[in-house]
Amino acid sequence: MAVEQGAVERRWPGDDSSRVPYWAYTDPEIYRREQTRVFEPAWNYVALAAEVPAAGDFKRSAVGETPVVVTRAPSGRIHVFENRCAHRGVQFCRQALGHTRKFTCPYHQWVYDLEGRLKGVPFERGVRGQGGMPADFDKEAHRPRPCVVAERGGVVFASFNPEAPTFEDYLGPSMVRFFDRVFDGRALRVLGYSRQEIPANWKLMFENIKDPYHASLLHVFLVSFGLFRADQPSAVHMDETGRHAVLVSRRGEQRHSDATRDIENLRTDFHLRDPRLLDPVREFPGDATVVMQTLWPNLIVQQQSNTLAMRHIVPLGPERFRLDWTFFGYADDDEAMVQRRLRQANLMGPAGYVSCDDSEVMKMSQEGIREAPAASGVMEMGGRESHDEDHMVTETAIRAFYDYYREVMEL
Repeated sequence: MAVEQGAVERRWPGDDSSRVPYWAYTDPEIYRREQTRVFEPAWNYVALAAEVPAAGDFKRSAVGETPVVVTRAPSGRIHVFENRCAHRGVQFCRQALGHTRKFTCPYHQWVYDLEGRLKGVPFERGVRGQGGMPADFDKEAHRPRPCVVAERGGVVFASFNPEAPTFEDYLGPSMVRFFDRVFDGRALRVLGYSRQEIPANWKLMFENIKDPYHASLLHVFLVSFGLFRADQPSAVHMDETGRHAVLVSRRGEQRHSDATRDIENLRTDFHLRDPRLLDPVREFPGDATVVMQTLWPNLIVQQQSNTLAMRHIVPLGPERFRLDWTFFGYADDDEAMVQRRLRQANLMGPAGYVSCDDSEVMKMSQEGIREAPAASGVMEMGGRESHDEDHMVTETAIRAFYDYYREVMEL
């Protein structure tokens, strides 16, 4: 089906997803459709349960661009509901994290409880017989839009679709296995946060983690210190739909090979003054040292050596998104492991030795895309089809992502 914006007809170029039209990253109508077709019906990551451990705890979060609040009610249950007062649209929860008995809208003092129910309306019955709400005013009918909630392994997901499948069915068996590898039932411990806004379309971030092709070329730090190389043992796995994926690799050696020949700015004379930054210890089954999982539509689960993080993608318009990083470990980590995770976290985040490259190059991509809306990106590394691979010289996971994206968006 074609999507029209004014007099401009939007048609996907070709029958497969080896071409991605640049208008998909800039078109306001496409962006609006994504909110209702991509984000609202899906299971969106919103929080770690460890961020709201006690009754009364809350966290601000988002489902797509829609602001939501994650709360722990007195019953102990986690609730998620839209952070928007039913009266005049004000976001009644203003703090990122906190503890409260209720939420009070700053505009007209409407009060909501920890389950998202409207509990109080000032002057509801008027003042001295004057004014007030109509006699049939029903507070229950004016509560913020609620989400259904799923929790697995201490991770909280929310959807505006009351008929959403179980979270396990949503992930599929192969993705559940990788998810449970990190979230294995141990209590989680939040270590810190980073946040950044990037002037690019949100899909470029999702593509970036599904794209092992760039990792050994753009990220000179990874190659120089042997953390990631195109010739090291690796694989790309996807679920049946192609919407979720995982990139797996094992740390290689710091030496020259065919895999470094095309890296013009490779530096072999760099040395770390504190080599503990690259001193990981094995803590998960198997020999993988990097496992990056992308879960449709808004989550990247990062395991790089011993640094663990959730990367929450929050779209802020066709050409801007926010990336919220939550670094974590396990409640039973000893102090040495906590310090190891924090040191290795310097690889990631807005100013990380590795991740700062991605932020800059996504901005550069968006600038080029904006100037050529009729052009298309070429996604043919590894072929034109979408399937699992036992190497990383491929863009198969990007093609699979757009196979599913086109189905959902009817493009």
